[in-house]
Amino acid sequence: MHVFVTGGTGFIGRRLCSRLLEAGHEVTVLSRRPAHEVKRLCGAVGVVDAVERMPPCDQVVNLAGEPILGPRWSASRKARLWASRVTLTERLVAHMAALEPKPAVLVSGSAVGYYGDRGAEVLTEEARPGVGFGAELCVAWEEAALEAERLGVRVCLVRTGPVLGPGGLLARLRLPFRLGLGGPLGDGRQWFPWIHLEDEVGLIRFLLDHPTLEGPFNATAPHPVTQRVFARMLARALHRPAWLSAPAPLLRLFLGEQAQILLGSQRAIPARLLEAGFEFRFPELETALQDLLGA
Repeated sequence: MHVFVTGGTGFIGRRLCSRLLEAGHEVTVLSRRPAHEVKRLCGAVGVVDAVERMPPCDQVVNLAGEPILGPRWSASRKARLWASRVTLTERLVAHMAALEPKPAVLVSGSAVGYYGDRGAEVLTEEARPGVGFGAELCVAWEEAALEAERLGVRVCLVRTGPVLGPGGLLARLRLPFRLGLGGPLGDGRQWFPWIHLEDEVGLIRFLLDHPTLEGPFNATAPHPVTQRVFARMLARALHRPAWLSAPAPLLRLFLGEQAQILLGSQRAIPARLLEAGFEFRFPELETALQDLLGA
């Protein structure tokens, strides 16, 4: 199979490209980086620098998007987040319309932010979208991808939770927790729908390879935990205490509207993946941390 990947140089994309190449697939990556740098990060992939240069391919994985956490959400930053997700996906689908033959499947990124802040409500893929910029962004992102169905392309939407792996979120948390400065965000009661990087990549490949699957899928482990439990288990894995917390008013002061990403609660369950027979390698947080931290 020839797989076209946007966001291939990102945290998830690099591991996905590696696994696809190991399985013998041909991979082309969309990136504005120099080709030699992309190959250093992703392996023996082809490289194009614009969506409109996507070659004919069998499968498309759309993971592109500027990191959601970063500078405050000013009007210009919101515009960049929208362009890197919604506008790029619109361009991707428009170009797919000109390809013959067309790709069989588009697996497109989204996030559990689709649900907004929902407290302890159990969220399967049937749950309604939430409110706020994060939810609006995810809804528009998914709608742009679903336009590919008009072309006869099967579309899967991957609503990803916080991904744990070498680098990424875990790398940011490791130092403060090692210094004994870690702890929950806010009151710690919000649900944290984590997933191990290997399961994230595994489920994307599962969706690519199962032609009867389409629509939204929660890319989260079967057993989410609260922020407080996550902080306690991470600290225990690093043999450190977790007695500090980041008060919600302080996070809102420094991050503004963006604080909703850290303080929101999504008790998301991967109901459709489990029903389809996907087997998680790391369904429990303790074993995931043991694998990643050698605890």
